[in-house]
Amino acid sequence: MGYELTMAALRDLAEGAAVLGTGGGGDPYVGRLLVEQQLRAGRQIRIVQAEELPDDALVLPCALMGAPTVFWEKLPGPQGIVNAMRALEAHLGRRAAATMPIECGGFNSMIPLLLGAETGLPVVDADGMGRAFPELQMETFAVLGVPGSPMSIASDHGDTGIIDAVDNRRMEWLARAMTVQMGGSAYICDYPMDAATVRRTAVPRTLTLATRIGATLREAREEHRNPFEALTEMLTDTIYSYGVVLFQGKVADIDRRTVDGFARGRVRLTAMADPDDTMEIVFQNEHLVARRNGDPVAIVPDLICTLNSETGAPVTTEALTYGQRLTVYAISTPEIMRSPEALACFGPPGFGLDEPYVPVERLAGRTGPPVRLPAAP
Repeated sequence: MGYELTMAALRDLAEGAAVLGTGGGGDPYVGRLLVEQQLRAGRQIRIVQAEELPDDALVLPCALMGAPTVFWEKLPGPQGIVNAMRALEAHLGRRAAATMPIECGGFNSMIPLLLGAETGLPVVDADGMGRAFPELQMETFAVLGVPGSPMSIASDHGDTGIIDAVDNRRMEWLARAMTVQMGGSAYICDYPMDAATVRRTAVPRTLTLATRIGATLREAREEHRNPFEALTEMLTDTIYSYGVVLFQGKVADIDRRTVDGFARGRVRLTAMADPDDTMEIVFQNEHLVARRNGDPVAIVPDLICTLNSETGAPVTTEALTYGQRLTVYAISTPEIMRSPEALACFGPPGFGLDEPYVPVERLAGRTGPPVRLPAAP
């Protein structure tokens, strides 16, 4: 059943969403502050399940598009996403009954909450990625036949536009070009659909999952327990089910650049006890593949997370710096994201990776020496 979002739950949700962002999606800290401002002003945000909406209720997913590195310097505000939604409503000739995240990971978990606070619309507890991905066609919605367009796009300066593309890949290409021209970030609403379609195509209850992850890490810190053990235990009764520590070490090298609207690069970590034991993570906004001593130990769409080794706090790709002590933690993706059609869209082939997809449950157990969990902080 639906519930009102509290300030405490918002903070847990933001941290959990940063974990699900797998290094990308943008740091939700600024977005959390924007939503907190709305709650302090007395506005309410209601989280609902898709089952609570009538079958024909119009749901407009929304997000902030662009390279996460841009969000640090070009802070978003609420008016842009409201403008994007109103533009799509006008184009469709219908008013939205609810909004929802396009992706539950990182900053984009906050954008629907901001829109809900500004407009009074409920926010559906689901999304189309179950994590964060860098491109708009990389959605369970798209895999299961939902067209992404018509979509709307808005700038910080009041510009709005409608993209009605022939397919979802071309929609991404056109929207990416407009986002670059809008200064590297833009507000979007896409994949307009009814609630019945949401129930069929979305990854369910991901906002609740993010809140549970954040609460688990917070409580582990407060109780001086190992945050990684606590997270692994918590995941067992979710549709994600499996979490594992892959590596611990310090950042030895980072190559990061903003290209074509993406933060692209790689980070190399060395083990504290053995500098010859290394892990390299390749990212395009989000972490795509983790290789230990050259062998893959986790690969997209499974989640590869970089977490502070003492606290378990997530560290995003734009915040990676030399010398950081990090724990690389992997989470198995839900089954809806492991079908052949899904893997063709947002598995290794979708990113030009040579390795085939192998579930992290198998990869983590077969490659490299075991990783010892750290002592509780």
